[in-house]
Amino acid sequence: MSITLREIWKAKKRIDPIIERTPLIYSEALSLKTGNHIHLKLENYQPTGAFKLRGAANKILSLSDEEKAKGVATFSTGNHGIAVSYVAKQLGIRAVVFISNRVPKEKVNRLKRLGAEVVIVGENQDDAEAECYELERKEGVTVIKPFDDPYVISGQGTIGLEIMEQCPEVEEVIIPLSGGGLLSGIAYTLKEMVPEIIIQGVSMEGSAVMNESLKQGAPVVMKESATLADSLLGGLGPNNDYTFTLTRDYIDESVLVSEELIKKGMVFMMEYHKMIVEGAAAVGVSHALNQDDQRGRHIVILISGNNVDHQAICDLL
Repeated sequence: MSITLREIWKAKKRIDPIIERTPLIYSEALSLKTGNHIHLKLENYQPTGAFKLRGAANKILSLSDEEKAKGVATFSTGNHGIAVSYVAKQLGIRAVVFISNRVPKEKVNRLKRLGAEVVIVGENQDDAEAECYELERKEGVTVIKPFDDPYVISGQGTIGLEIMEQCPEVEEVIIPLSGGGLLSGIAYTLKEMVPEIIIQGVSMEGSAVMNESLKQGAPVVMKESATLADSLLGGLGPNNDYTFTLTRDYIDESVLVSEELIKKGMVFMMEYHKMIVEGAAAVGVSHALNQDDQRGRHIVILISGNNVDHQAICDLL
């Protein structure tokens, strides 16, 4: 399968019974702070609490009956595993989720409540990935990749369709950046329709694998470090086929934010929008809070999820 606008429209139709068409709201507080017209795309309103449901649903719903009968498996920093488990539960099929011991406890508990078989292995997502493919070899399950898959990318691309419907005047989109599935799907969709739209990707300062890979010109491996934006951890995979190239070709700027700024973004969302969001979801807001460009542009910030451990919230206060 190749990634095209037609495939993204097909994904929209395929996943419609499972996902929510999430709200896009105007942030008066951020708009006043930055001098731009800031809109927030609220993927934290998905049933699973994060955008990952779109890509997971599109991939699993595309499987044959024989593949579904054998079950699915994935490796995840949490949100993708939750999405895979949710879709599998809806369809009544087996789901096995491999995670590292860095995944917050609340996400682990959510996976178990959804009926997934949870396997905790190693210190990072690469360790979890290796074990996941070993299960595929032994038992024939289908691995649902977190980002580097055309069905997953197309599923995330449906966010771009909604942004254009909800805010056709959009000039710039700010997107959390990790493995690149979210950014490449949205960026491809929007830039194929309106090439002049600016796409910014935002990562935390530590272990920003895609940011470093873009600087080096090829995927790199980095040691993971503790961060409030734990959902943005993880490598690009040893054989990245799609997201590095798509991100490189469609991103306009990759920026980093400090842990202190991420904390400010999370607190801002609680104070002004009465929403608890995870650190990875707050990075776009964090970046905007650090800007004061007064350009009067229409900017959409992607709020990617709300699956945050309660201890992390306590630590903010």
